[in-house]
Amino acid sequence: MTSNWEPVVGIEVHVQLATRSKIFSTTSVEFGAAPNVRANLIDLAMPGALPVLNEEAVTMAVKFGLAINAEIAETCVFDRKNYFYPDLPKGYQISQFDSPIVGRGQLAVLLEDGSVREIGITRAHLEEDAGKSVHDRFAESTGIDLNRAGTPLLEIVTEPDMRSAAEAAACFRQIHSLVSWLDICDGNLAEGSMRCDANVSVRKVGDETFGERTEIKNINSFRFVERALNYEIERQIDVLERGGEIVRETRQYDADRDVTLSMRSKELSDDYRYFPDPDLLPLRLSSTFLETVRSTMPELPEQKLERFVSDYTLAPPVAVRLTRDHNIATFYESTVELGADPQQSANWLLGEVAAALNREERDYSDVPVSPKQLADLIARIQDKTLSSSLAKEVFERIWSSDDPVDEIIERRGLRQLSDVEELRALIQRIIEEHPDQVEQVRGGATKVLGYLIGQVMKASQGKADPRQVNELLKGMLNI
Repeated sequence: MTSNWEPVVGIEVHVQLATRSKIFSTTSVEFGAAPNVRANLIDLAMPGALPVLNEEAVTMAVKFGLAINAEIAETCVFDRKNYFYPDLPKGYQISQFDSPIVGRGQLAVLLEDGSVREIGITRAHLEEDAGKSVHDRFAESTGIDLNRAGTPLLEIVTEPDMRSAAEAAACFRQIHSLVSWLDICDGNLAEGSMRCDANVSVRKVGDETFGERTEIKNINSFRFVERALNYEIERQIDVLERGGEIVRETRQYDADRDVTLSMRSKELSDDYRYFPDPDLLPLRLSSTFLETVRSTMPELPEQKLERFVSDYTLAPPVAVRLTRDHNIATFYESTVELGADPQQSANWLLGEVAAALNREERDYSDVPVSPKQLADLIARIQDKTLSSSLAKEVFERIWSSDDPVDEIIERRGLRQLSDVEELRALIQRIIEEHPDQVEQVRGGATKVLGYLIGQVMKASQGKADPRQVNELLKGMLNI
């Protein structure tokens, strides 16, 4: 990126709320049904069919607002957003404009370098989703699938507070983590449970006014948000440095070509002719309702982080990694509550478990090892039954089976060799078999000591404790 230019980024995240039915009808929102089977008379906008608000969607929106310390509206209004699109049955979308349910708040975003940026949240409003146009099913026509029509969405709009593509991707990731933590969204990006629109402009470093912006629509991965924005930032800089002007427009990201492409001119709010929906009364949230929702709030990530540091004496960077995702935080606490050492539990979850998940492209919601298995494994390391290398071998076994740790140890003969006399005899044999290396060590070549330790470990089939071998070997060589 040219250093004379600074990007200005804000994002809008569409979060599908984890209700069982749609926002204004009783139709199921279950994913994967055949086209147009999850759409009733209300979803299809049949004459006389009136919307009825789903209370659970309201509760979930309020939970998000409370989590970011936002203003919660005492009264909010649903509006009609008028535009024509083939998969919008009514010819308008029920949304919120002037009076959203959630007002201004703050989101703490963890960046890759470990620093935290406070990003302003402008608003979060409830709305219904449109259907889906299917372009690849028929040779010469487009199909319309209305299963998604009426699905409850919470649209979260940030302030233009981000100054790089990486910050925007981190913000999207933080919102994903928070709504999953609150259990108001399943967070499944592949199924469209969350989508991100990114607004970006560039300006000369030091300028206070914003440049003209473009909007990149419907990005459904953290990586693509960063890639799309990086391309668009460079494109805008190139246009301006060539003497051109940025046109306000909506663009799409082509992941295969790694470019953004123009879709249409950008609509303004006046184009949508918003007005209050006459079929829906203003929504009033009582203090009793708000307190009831507040009482169901889980411990939030920052609260859990502080407790992990104070209760388990974890280093803050370790606690941060453990509280990025509610699945790993829950797994960690379950393991510790079973008696496992807090530091060792963190090391295993962020080390071997994380590596195994990455290899298999899984996440912490899908760990095949149980907290009991991991706690027992750590206990066997602590009581010297297992060496670190043997522990890794046992871990590989429990990753693919439900067998108890102790049963695996006994069945496969993996108990650590800790009998001192037996170890001495083994070390003595290695000394006798490697006289040249022994003389080198006695002559001051301490690096060769590692070779001898390796030979002992090999002879013990990995069952000896390397530290114990090191101490005994040094004593037997008088060094």
